[in-house]
Amino acid sequence: MVLLGVPMAERRTLLAGCYPCLNQVNTIGFDDAPFPREHRGDVLLVGVVCARTRIDGVVSDRVRRDGRNATDRIASAVLDSGFRGHLHAVLLQGIAVAGFNVIDVKALSERVDLPVVVIARRAPRLALIREALLGPASRVPGGRRKWQLIEQAGPMEPIGPVFVQRVGISPEATRKLLERTTLHGNVPEPLRLAHLIAGGVTTGRSRGRT
Repeated sequence: MVLLGVPMAERRTLLAGCYPCLNQVNTIGFDDAPFPREHRGDVLLVGVVCARTRIDGVVSDRVRRDGRNATDRIASAVLDSGFRGHLHAVLLQGIAVAGFNVIDVKALSERVDLPVVVIARRAPRLALIREALLGPASRVPGGRRKWQLIEQAGPMEPIGPVFVQRVGISPEATRKLLERTTLHGNVPEPLRLAHLIAGGVTTGRSRGRT
């Protein structure tokens, strides 16, 4: 069953449950580029569109280091990509990009009318994140609001070999989504490719794990 042409409301209903017959899954995954510790200003953000594990397109934008424009920039990248009508979900490599530019995953899901899945290899160290945002030595602007966004996204849960936060999609549907979009290792191909492209464009070569 392919969901092209299916109304958005119906598509969300299908993805909220288990979809064992869904053979073609179109997703877009975002990751940011590496940057020096002392860098201030904008950071490259890359999105890769895949049909299951086959790359179909690339989008890019820039987000502010430790800023608050990531949600808007990702939403605009999805809506303006030309692929929006074919997509079934948005994948994120963590809930923040460019340092602590925290993504409002619920607002993002509502704006693009798609499920959003945040993926990490391991559970985040929340105590350290809270200290970085709210501690007396914090230099992150808007730290309290950013911590609220992290809390509102809910705890990360293990699904398969990774940890996820999810909006608009069930655990079983998330598991199937991950299975059908992963080719090498444990990270879905849109995120793996976004990581490689962002690093290669910024530093001249791609390296490191997603």
